[in-house]
Amino acid sequence: MILRRSFLSLPLLGLTPAFADADAPPPLAMVMNSGEATVSVIDMTTRQVIKTLPTYREPSHWVLTPDRSKLYICDASGNALFIVDPITAEPLGHMTIADPYQLGYTPNQKYLVVNALRINHVDIYDGVTLKLVKRFSPGKMPSHLDFSPDSKWSFHSLQGSDELVSYDLTNMTTRWKVKIGSTPAGVLWHEGKILVCIMGANGIIEMDPMSGEILRHVATGEGAHNIFITEDKSTIYVSNRVGSTLTALDPATLTVRRNYSIPGGPDDLGEAPDGKLWIALRFAEAVAVLDPVSGDFTKIDVGRSPHGIFLNTEMRKAGKLTAETL
Repeated sequence: MILRRSFLSLPLLGLTPAFADADAPPPLAMVMNSGEATVSVIDMTTRQVIKTLPTYREPSHWVLTPDRSKLYICDASGNALFIVDPITAEPLGHMTIADPYQLGYTPNQKYLVVNALRINHVDIYDGVTLKLVKRFSPGKMPSHLDFSPDSKWSFHSLQGSDELVSYDLTNMTTRWKVKIGSTPAGVLWHEGKILVCIMGANGIIEMDPMSGEILRHVATGEGAHNIFITEDKSTIYVSNRVGSTLTALDPATLTVRRNYSIPGGPDDLGEAPDGKLWIALRFAEAVAVLDPVSGDFTKIDVGRSPHGIFLNTEMRKAGKLTAETL
């Protein structure tokens, strides 16, 4: 992710036994269909869509609450967060919030940070009360985001002004803002550096989080859009949405290990317990389930313009759980 995203460092709060129970609900994938204001809920065992949840206009990304009891689904142009039970996918209502496109809790859970892409804001909310603490106006189309592990800094790509901006969340000031290339998107803190997808440059850049200096560029594929790292930190994946490929990178060297051809515009993804990747195909009205070893994949039909995807099997994992850490 991200989220560019949800951030937490908590125990499993008793959720693992629920999955082990014979009467527990099935493992589910929840797919945000930005083009038709719905969320497709897929039984991951049968690979069938078992229900469709309505939203207002444009569901995009997700975040888990710090206690893992609720899944917030962004509806950007609907100005709402839809609330879903992350285990059962039962709807729990919604709340009004300004243009939530991408969002994430800081690692210390003090703030919920929201990128409002359509209205060009970055909003900082209290993580408990959800009251607005600070509103920044950084530039055009704030898109993806990530944080430093100590929760002091945030990093936001600005798709419309070709920049990355960093905020100090201790004193609520701007640290720096730099031009980084055409149409930046996914952001990931990795090994003391910032990695950013540059769609117009067909790859990622590595940046110094202190100064904002660009250290190197790594070619991945056409329209490099989002970036993810596996739970065991063994692989970084970059979804190249325009070129319909997925690139696997060595996390230590950022060298390309493998490219997968996945027609349909791969976007957000999640990693299932069996190691398969569930990938939203933005232009294909489908989700691909990829075996990263063999390279084989199958497709499951969902709604128009599938965007974000949440696998409730990730609830079994301890520690930090985000849209960018699979």
